[in-house]
Amino acid sequence: MADEDENLETEVEQEIDASAQEEGGEEKEEPSGNSDGLDAASRVLNQDEIDSLLGINEGSDSAIQKTGIKAIIDSGMVSYERLPMLEVVFDRLVRMMSTSLRNFTSDNVEVSLDSITSIRFGEYLNSLPLPAMLGVFKAEEWDNFGLITVDSTLIYSIVDVLLGGRRGTAAMRIEGRPYTTIERNLVERMLAVVLTDLSAAFDPLSSVAFQFDRLETNPRFATIARPTDAAIVTKLRIDMEDRGGHLELLLPYATIEPVRELLLQMFMGEKFGRDPIWENHLATEVWYTEVGLQAVLDEVTVTLNDVVNWRVGSRLQLQATPESLISLHCGELLMFHASMGQRDGNIAVRVETDMET
Repeated sequence: MADEDENLETEVEQEIDASAQEEGGEEKEEPSGNSDGLDAASRVLNQDEIDSLLGINEGSDSAIQKTGIKAIIDSGMVSYERLPMLEVVFDRLVRMMSTSLRNFTSDNVEVSLDSITSIRFGEYLNSLPLPAMLGVFKAEEWDNFGLITVDSTLIYSIVDVLLGGRRGTAAMRIEGRPYTTIERNLVERMLAVVLTDLSAAFDPLSSVAFQFDRLETNPRFATIARPTDAAIVTKLRIDMEDRGGHLELLLPYATIEPVRELLLQMFMGEKFGRDPIWENHLATEVWYTEVGLQAVLDEVTVTLNDVVNWRVGSRLQLQATPESLISLHCGELLMFHASMGQRDGNIAVRVETDMET
């Protein structure tokens, strides 16, 4: 029995030692897990991860959907697709410009609409390819400004066409010099034609006159809005046989705010929630509405004590005579002054003066 007890105690001691070693191993493994968590928390993002977080993609196109913080910032910008009539207006502008520029240049001109996008004004100025000319114009009825950008290719093409350049030859570009007075004047004449067509394109919606204000070559001098303000940019392609270029029209949302309700229409002449049949019926029935008139002979002021002492048979002295004019009231509104008389045994009044006199 003693031998069996000793063997049992030995086995128990071995099991205790084994369990202690396992617990010790687990405790030793815990610090390594904590170190992994600390390493993960203190890990530094690489450049690609930072660009992805900020929504910056190298070589990204405007058609690619924005991500990251940039997408959050731009989420408050209204897209032109929420203003359906804008596309109709710009389609009209393209058709009218094709005819006007043909007459202006005496050449075969084709105008096409490349894109309509929304962008912040500061980003647009920073993305402008220079050299270029920027025409600032004012919408008189809307009391705000817009911007037309003419790229250098279109500038030299217009100058070449208007000064009698040969057809079928590309316009010569001379870099590294400012635009001459002749070039500026010719571009200004072209912008006047474009603004006239733009006014005519908006006429079915709202009558507005776009007046040319100034011509700039430095984008900083063409600032017409805050850098964070949203704007609509319409890019037009103008082709004159083998010559041509791009023209961009920028309208800040603050400029088109007076006609925002009209631009929200899905089609021309749409009326939101209005029924012309019901309007005509209501306008007809209003003329048959019965209203009450009160004929006031005279008005006097008395004390409350006199009113309390009135009894049956008490007399109230009025200041009116048979020739005095009485007042006709509709509710609280004085309508007419009239004279009182009799007709067919009934008391009648005859209107003498209206409320305006």
